Amino acid sequence: MTHRFLEIATTPAVKAAQEAQGSRRSYARQEEGEPHNHLLGEAEAGFIATRDSFYLASVSETGWPYLQHRGGPAGFLRVLDETTLGFADLRGNRQYLSLGNLTADDRLCLFLMDYGRKARLKIFGRAQFHDLAAEPELARRLIVPGYRAVPERGVTIKVEAFDWNCPQHITPRFSEAELAPALAPVRQRLEELEVENARLRAELAARAPA
Repeated sequence: MTHRFLEIATTPAVKAAQEAQGSRRSYARQEEGEPHNHLLGEAEAGFIATRDSFYLASVSETGWPYLQHRGGPAGFLRVLDETTLGFADLRGNRQYLSLGNLTADDRLCLFLMDYGRKARLKIFGRAQFHDLAAEPELARRLIVPGYRAVPERGVTIKVEAFDWNCPQHITPRFSEAELAPALAPVRQRLEELEVENARLRAELAARAPA
């Protein structure tokens, strides 16, 4: 079956590099048959729903690539359907580099990381910008209730393809929220020891000669 992500990414120059490095034959086998890796499934939707950040790549009119971080509450990048993602674009430093790039060329690549589980998901897509005041239903689906940030526009992404990367060379890192369950017993024990320490100090003070 045709791996849709590799079909897009594997240009003639990439094929030449694969040939020179000896990996061309294995990838050529994925260029036949019906396309796959272009419709988001349960695994992709579940992974995206737990991410609190991603990296967004675009290309300028002069050909320079640009990579930008996007962050928010877990799940702020919404899976609207099997071919569409969306998020509320929040006010930042107001350089609007990605906005300008994607207005001129709507193609983008998203890079989503789960450092703790050593997993990463890459997504090719095309961006479209929306006036959220003019599209209240879309605004309802994209804006995270209670999150203190100013949404300047809505962004929907028509997914062209995705690919899961192997876990090699990913150093595990954990967020505060991810560490909290593991550290909870340690914190509880520290609190118990502090209480016990205070009790012992009080007893020693009471026994001390006047």
